[in-house]
Amino acid sequence: MSVHPRVTLIGARKLLRASLLVAVTSAATIVPMTITSTAQAAISTADFSDLVQQVTPGVARVNVTKTVSEAELAKAQTAELLRQFFGNRLRIPEQQATPAIEHAYGTAFFVTSDGYMLTNHHVVAGADKITVTLNDRRELDATLVGSDERSDVAVLKVAGAAFPELPIGDSKAIKVGEPVLAIGSPFGFDYSASAGIVSAKSRNFSRDTSVPFIQTDVALNPGNSGGPLFNQRGEVIGINSRIFSGTGGYMGLSFSIPIDAAMDIYNQLKSTGEVTRAYLGVYPQDIDRNLAEAYQLDRPQGALLTRVSPESPAQRAGLKSGDIILQYNDSTIKQAADLLNIINRAKPGDSFEVIVQRAGERLQVSGSLSTAPNDVQAQGQDKTDNAVRLGIRLRDLTANEQSELAAVGKTGVLITAVDPTGLAARSGLQAGDLITNLHRMPIADVDDFSKALSSLPKQGVVTIEIIRQGIPAIIGLRIE
Repeated sequence: MSVHPRVTLIGARKLLRASLLVAVTSAATIVPMTITSTAQAAISTADFSDLVQQVTPGVARVNVTKTVSEAELAKAQTAELLRQFFGNRLRIPEQQATPAIEHAYGTAFFVTSDGYMLTNHHVVAGADKITVTLNDRRELDATLVGSDERSDVAVLKVAGAAFPELPIGDSKAIKVGEPVLAIGSPFGFDYSASAGIVSAKSRNFSRDTSVPFIQTDVALNPGNSGGPLFNQRGEVIGINSRIFSGTGGYMGLSFSIPIDAAMDIYNQLKSTGEVTRAYLGVYPQDIDRNLAEAYQLDRPQGALLTRVSPESPAQRAGLKSGDIILQYNDSTIKQAADLLNIINRAKPGDSFEVIVQRAGERLQVSGSLSTAPNDVQAQGQDKTDNAVRLGIRLRDLTANEQSELAAVGKTGVLITAVDPTGLAARSGLQAGDLITNLHRMPIADVDDFSKALSSLPKQGVVTIEIIRQGIPAIIGLRIE
């Protein structure tokens, strides 16, 4: 039986989950290689010592205090197991009272001299309190400006001035094989530096992420999350975000968010508190050898559309399921990831012109992108406190879903994700539930839900009406 590897987020809290398995390959014959003197010299003389001294002041350790719900504690076999794993970082109250308090950590870095910092969404998700410890040992309270789950980017702000702002590089200009440096706090060891090379560019894992990751062989471990990835000039080219692991620790494959994409998210969160994405409305997949032959292509290339969403820009432009997108504007599409990366960096309203192959013929199709309907926009502390405490993500229903719900005289929104430490999870809400009413207010779309949310009391029990697998139910939410 084959075992499929998975990508796991770096972060101590993620290690509570079941251990991942990585397929073991058989030993292969090692073929001797001849390395040119120039390449050998470049590998052996890479010295980051001066660079580390230069950039370290701009990096900070992030300390996060979180509430661990009873449901999350139940995932661990025993409280003793938790103590063995976390040591002094997890305090379990006497008599196993819940909630417990978890102290997690990560890394952040300054992008402005007046205190704005970048880190990962998963580092600060569900945080009750965030502080940062600077290189000179100062500890400052940090405010969450905004956080975006899909890109795994979060923006923090600390009060003060004259902070050591790090220079921002061009992640598009990096080359595979280029030396890179990471600085962070792996396992809580402050200001640890590790170096390696860029292994690959534009890695995509699923449609749940919206950035083309930079792959490196830099040693990253829990605590490195949110830290900067530098080029040899000391410019930040990425935010360290993920590792590929079967143990929760480093195994030679690390992934960073390109700084170009991260700064775009930063600017949106800083200016508006939310992230707006472009939407085409297609589900693409790669073309393999067999499909290339079946679709009369001379080689595997392009993005095969397995589905075109109703009422989407793609459908309005005339794209159909079974089309193969070979070119998007001026960019050649070699695989599905190429198309996704372009859409994820585009803006709502941008025009597109694609060349597709349909039934053996080449066609040109044009249209305009719209705003992505997938999720509620990123929520920060400038939104209602209740929105943060609930710990859910929502999206509006499609036209077809609305029609089905209207048949039973209801409207609603769909829960797409539930934070296991949030109020929603503790109250029994699940991803896939349809919310039709909150606090006696009917819910037709995400805007209705936001309005109802802002009207909730600071304490007490409110009702939320849902439909789960076709069965209506009413749940009481105790707000504390």
